[in-house]
Amino acid sequence: MRSVTFLLPVLAAFAALAVPPARAETPAAACARTGTADKPRPVPESLAAAVNAAFGTRMPAKVAVATTVFRCADGHVLVCTTGANLPCGATDTTRIPGSGAVAWCRTHPSADFIPAYATGTSTIYAWRCDNGEARIARQMQDVDPRGFIARYWKPLD
Repeated sequence: MRSVTFLLPVLAAFAALAVPPARAETPAAACARTGTADKPRPVPESLAAAVNAAFGTRMPAKVAVATTVFRCADGHVLVCTTGANLPCGATDTTRIPGSGAVAWCRTHPSADFIPAYATGTSTIYAWRCDNGEARIARQMQDVDPRGFIARYWKPLD
């Protein structure tokens, strides 16, 4: 019993020196501090209602957190919710066809369109085949100044 009584003041001294647990920085604070950061990061559950408001959805908080990312642009928080063919990463703006489009046109030389599984979902162009060569049919997406598909990213503030 004596050894326990002796340890109590020692344990109390260590507890007084303990650093309080760190709290995660909010996306708004992170963006205000960093200005612009292009790497999409997961949103915290505290932003689920704001995400739903930005996209006009009614996702449960866990779904919003699982499918939504944020990035910082000029000190502001932008969010993107992923889905089928809704890429939140940087886009592919190259005008040179990828290997999937080239392969598609070899077997479909006069195709009016090349499907997304052949071109990739991050391209901003609709592609077609012209005599076996992949060609841009038209631009489908507008890109923001940082290289992301503009309509998929919504501001939170």
